[in-house]
Amino acid sequence: EVQLVESGGGLVQAGGSLRLSCAASGFTRGDFAIGWFRQAPGKEREGVSCIRSSDGSTYYADDVKGRFTISSDNAKNTVYLQMNSLKPEDMAVYYCAAGWSPCTALARRKYGITYWGKGTLVTVSS
Repeated sequence: EVQLVESGGGLVQAGGSLRLSCAASGFTRGDFAIGWFRQAPGKEREGVSCIRSSDGSTYYADDVKGRFTISSDNAKNTVYLQMNSLKPEDMAVYYCAAGWSPCTALARRKYGITYWGKGTLVTVSS
């Protein structure tokens, strides 16, 4: 059974940084994609970033480009989201998700997502 466990959320001041981790286990098929999503109170869940296991190709939403970096450590089966220059509008519960769709479709349309983690809260104070 695939499991995704997020960690690394917390309270940070605007302009600060956090690194989120998504520990993945149980995959029996390769070439999967791991995406990061976020959901703020009263808003829809939106895709933030994605990385494909086979070639490391990535996707970023426009409002995080240049500030967030997604990476993976295949030996640890962990995907990271380094978040720099955090803004109050970045505050949300961050979830990782997995599927076998192309990153753009998975992150932008939640297409083909098979598994979700339970989320980690990021709070950004102004």
